[in-house]
Amino acid sequence: MNLAPSDIFVLCITLILIIGYGIWKSNASKNLQGYFLGDQSIPWWIVLLSIMGTQASAVTFISAPGQAYTEGMQFIQYYFGLPLAMIVICIFFVPVFRKLKIFTAYEYLENRFDGKTRLFTAFLFLISRGLSTGISLVAPTIVLHSMLGWDFNLTTWLMGGLLLIYTITGGAKAVAYTQKLQFLVIYGAMFLAAYYAFKALPDHVGVNQALNISGVFDKMNIVSFGPEEGFWKDRYNIFSGLIAGFFLSLSYFGTDQSQVGRYLTAKSENESKLGLVLNGIFKIPLQFFILMLGILLFAVYQFKPAPAFFNEGLIQQGLQSEYKGELQSALNDFEDAENKRIAFLHAENLNQLDKTTYKSLEQTVQHRREGVKSILSKVQGTGVGNDTNYIFLHFVGSTLPSGVVGLIIAIIFLSAWGSIAAALNSLSSCTMVDFHQRFWNKNLSEKKAYQYSKWYTFFWGVFCIVVAQFLYNLGNSLIEAVNILGSLFYGTILGIFLIGFLVKYVKAQAVFWGAIITQVAILFIYKADIVSFLWLNVIAVVLIFILAVTIQYFRNAGKRAVTV
Repeated sequence: MNLAPSDIFVLCITLILIIGYGIWKSNASKNLQGYFLGDQSIPWWIVLLSIMGTQASAVTFISAPGQAYTEGMQFIQYYFGLPLAMIVICIFFVPVFRKLKIFTAYEYLENRFDGKTRLFTAFLFLISRGLSTGISLVAPTIVLHSMLGWDFNLTTWLMGGLLLIYTITGGAKAVAYTQKLQFLVIYGAMFLAAYYAFKALPDHVGVNQALNISGVFDKMNIVSFGPEEGFWKDRYNIFSGLIAGFFLSLSYFGTDQSQVGRYLTAKSENESKLGLVLNGIFKIPLQFFILMLGILLFAVYQFKPAPAFFNEGLIQQGLQSEYKGELQSALNDFEDAENKRIAFLHAENLNQLDKTTYKSLEQTVQHRREGVKSILSKVQGTGVGNDTNYIFLHFVGSTLPSGVVGLIIAIIFLSAWGSIAAALNSLSSCTMVDFHQRFWNKNLSEKKAYQYSKWYTFFWGVFCIVVAQFLYNLGNSLIEAVNILGSLFYGTILGIFLIGFLVKYVKAQAVFWGAIITQVAILFIYKADIVSFLWLNVIAVVLIFILAVTIQYFRNAGKRAVTV
């Protein structure tokens, strides 16, 4: 696909304005207080938009509609525990962090436990956030790679390089203020995309009928109580959302420096809390809207032909390979099945749809689609995974008018930049404060520390670009991949903090060794595929509590025996 001149103009102007705005707002003090905390001068409403902008990456806008398209609305349950998590963070986390006047959340752990507990937790954060930021960078790169055919590796360096300009220049203040503008543009453009999705429906199809057709294939499954068998491996149900989702949100917003760093920039403790509480209130309806866009796209592609594989660049690659004859035959079979399904739907009274027949036609379509995918796998030499991440992009490129396409592509970059910039700032702050100042130069001048911090931002930017190049063909949707990665480490990190807040009986050695054992156990449980990834957060917290309390009990018992 080639972008029209108007698309390129809109894209370039939007990105240049955002970069310029970020540099213009980078007027914080040239020290760590200014670079990482924005001089704690940010008002609550910008804190709110910064928190939401950090969480709502391009992964959300590229992958979430596709997630709803393929699996329905059940993903919304993942956020059900979020509001309660915000309240708990406001009660326990924010007052402690503000009182200690810290740069990173992990400084608290040295005050409560010891240096090695702080360093181990900070190390877990650097691993998880560094890798997940690499995944976030895949999202905007996919856009140019998929829609324009640009080389993936070169595009990754281009996107990462542009992002580093204002992130390195401005620090936390530039991140917060650009996220404000990014957030407003992003949701404005998403509503515009929803408008064109409505317009793409046939004239005789209303919203209710579109939703009913989606409901035929269980896409409107907002609340699920899980399957009768395999409950613990079911990824999204009301219980995993309320319980496991609560623990994941508590860890992400309470202990992940990319979020802690956002609300520590607020003018006061109350403004930090206000930003968090409002995030808990607004996040679910906003995420509901994004997922509903995916449901609308599903309805649109019931009335118009969908591609056999939404990553059409891979189909074109296959048609130029040695398998082109076999692939063309499979594509013809798919197109024939797709046309029969669409013809049946147009001939039916939608209010009295023969669901059994229609489902049978759709099953034939899916069977033919799998045949195409198997041939594409031979072209690639490996499995092609799913095409969830390309569904929204295909709709944008094939349906929206010139100019609007450029704007939608721009918002994908903006959302990616907003979350990645915050992540790079947090990775830099953790590296500088928790490691550099502790091990190397403890008495750096403010100017020198400021300069080192910029270099660490650059280092993590390069690291994430390199990671992105290895994560192009993820089997999962990007949004799910980020959450899986976080769940491997977040539970252990959260457990350490909760013990620090709630169990004064437990000391440094007990919590440190409990955390080591817990982290190894979580990686084993995930590898063995015993439970759904969301439950890993709950298991880790429970396990570290049991281990830390038990170890402390025996340590105390041993000391008493020696004393006697």
